[in-house]
Amino acid sequence: MEKFKILNADELNENVFKLIGSDWMLISAKKGERTNTMTASWGGFGVMWGKNVAFIVIRPQRYTKEFVDSANNFSLCFFDAKFKKQLSYLGSVSGKNEDKIAKSALKLDFQDNTPVFEEAKISIICRKLYKQNFEPQCFIEKDIRDKWYENNDFHCLYIGEIEKVLIKSS
Repeated sequence: MEKFKILNADELNENVFKLIGSDWMLISAKKGERTNTMTASWGGFGVMWGKNVAFIVIRPQRYTKEFVDSANNFSLCFFDAKFKKQLSYLGSVSGKNEDKIAKSALKLDFQDNTPVFEEAKISIICRKLYKQNFEPQCFIEKDIRDKWYENNDFHCLYIGEIEKVLIKSS
């Protein structure tokens, strides 16, 4: 992996709304000897239970969910804009049907047995702390449920403690 520096989570000085919402991220996990990844634009960072955490959501039909469910850790990788085409591809093709990581031409690496990508400008390693499915009756704003879950494929929420932040060195 290219040179990078390790930061504590509270040293991360990025606009997380831009990172997640418009730049997108790859959520990756390992299951046995296989790795899978998916592109995501929903999630966040914060403090929970006295820990710096990331939260992600994954729909039940996503193949990556099996990997996140079986692993203790997952990674969130963020890229420069020049990788948008690869992120779009990785978000639209299932790893169940093909080796989409190989076809993306991104270089898979591992930090503490957790998959990351060499091209990522930021990689965040998270240890799973909590998992819960969204429940339809819990939506206070019913319009959100109706707009985003017309197929009743409610996301599963994962909260992970941020264990390591890797920033690509200049």
